Amino acid sequence: MPSNIALIALPGYSPQLNPQENVWDEIREKNFPNRVYDSMTAVRDQLVKGLAEFAAETSAVSSLTAWPWIRNILS
Repeated sequence: MPSNIALIALPGYSPQLNPQENVWDEIREKNFPNRVYDSMTAVRDQLVKGLAEFAAETSAVSSLTAWPWIRNILS
């Protein structure tokens, strides 16, 4: 293994280390609260709409995903 790579074991379930979990929570809370859909197509359409709305809110995306440890890795 190269010397500049370190393996870090993470717990089996660690949503606090996975910002994607927060994104899905946000989508679920704002776009799927107490709703029943007639088909999977309707669910998919609602998801596409919700993802587009979420992506348009760049500050919300950044606050849920751009954690300091992630920014350090990417810089």
